Amino acid sequence: MTATHLERDPHRPDPSWPMLFDVAVVGGGPCGAIAAERLVAAGRSVLLVDPGNRIKPCGGAIPSKTLKDFAIPDHLVVARAHGARMIAPSGRQVEMQIGDIGFVGMVDRAGFDPYLRQRAEQAGAHRLTGRLEAIDDCSNGTLRLSVATDGTTCPPTVAISARMLIGADGANSTVRRLMFPASSRPPYVFAYHEIIESPEDSAPQDFLADRCDVIYDGRISPDFYGWVFPHGPHTSVGCGSAVKGHNLRQATTDLRRAAGLANCRTVRREGAPLPLKPMRRWDNGRNILLAGDAAGTVAPSSGEGIHYAMLCGQLCADAVDACLSTGKASALKQARRTFMRAHGRVFLILGIMQAVWYRNDRLREKFVAMCADPDVQRLTWESYLNKKLVRRDPFAHVKIFFKDLGQLFGLPVRQK
Repeated sequence: MTATHLERDPHRPDPSWPMLFDVAVVGGGPCGAIAAERLVAAGRSVLLVDPGNRIKPCGGAIPSKTLKDFAIPDHLVVARAHGARMIAPSGRQVEMQIGDIGFVGMVDRAGFDPYLRQRAEQAGAHRLTGRLEAIDDCSNGTLRLSVATDGTTCPPTVAISARMLIGADGANSTVRRLMFPASSRPPYVFAYHEIIESPEDSAPQDFLADRCDVIYDGRISPDFYGWVFPHGPHTSVGCGSAVKGHNLRQATTDLRRAAGLANCRTVRREGAPLPLKPMRRWDNGRNILLAGDAAGTVAPSSGEGIHYAMLCGQLCADAVDACLSTGKASALKQARRTFMRAHGRVFLILGIMQAVWYRNDRLREKFVAMCADPDVQRLTWESYLNKKLVRRDPFAHVKIFFKDLGQLFGLPVRQK
């Protein structure tokens, strides 16, 4: 079904654009760009709205399977991580090698997001650079969006009409703020990182360009973790926390100093909230659907979001397409339903893990010690790379459960 062409509107940025889009997608990150591209492939007229002036703070980790599933070209993968090093408050280090089952692709959001937006535009989505300011839910069932632009190529304020709207505009979603109750905002941690120039080959303190360091230390983060993620010529160093008053910038400075990276040139600094719990409802029951960070689809414990955002973009596009085809607003619910069926249990387990093990340094120390177990490492990487709980070895899950209890309560646990 194509968009309806009505009389000319002087506030349109381009006279060739349809007067009424099938779908407006607000937010051009991985979620919104994938949603726009998929809707165009389904034959819908799509407007993608994004300010294009911000880089989201992000470690940039994507499983190799995700890169393949979403056809991400190799040139966007700035590094490949083949393992991780877990660092406890005491300084104890546990190496977790992935082996031959895959790798973690590292991307730089400064290039990754614009590529996805351009891909959506090349597929046929119309693109508007601007910031959403208002939404009117019209009596005829359509939505009218007011978008502020820089005024260079179109009017300073542009009015856009659409039958449906996907809000993929991040944790501080304007779509959610304007059209959903304030109580719907998911809980979050605030993340801050600094992109620095990677050290030379003679790196201090055994810095490895193909290994991610994850730091569990209350001095860096009292309730989350810190990280050093190599991105080829650059490296992301940062931390997250929901504790008010915790100085993330100072913690990142301390982390850089401890990692021997204090003298590396800082390229840019970024900060943003990370929602850690999917909202109970993503749609308004009529014509609006939230997606990605706006809907809270960032994994607890790890803070991983790119894979889930891209998947969420696909699912929300399919749900909106079904709603337009059938005229039934109930079709919008299928996005959350499908997502939670596939990943709800993983999110629940990760949430419990964060609540239990991240509470204090004593427990963080035990958590890192538990990561030395071969069963834990194998199941962790298989689940992460395949984005589902591993079912083929239930006995290993049972063993890990009892080892988990042993670490938590200080019971003797026999290691391999």
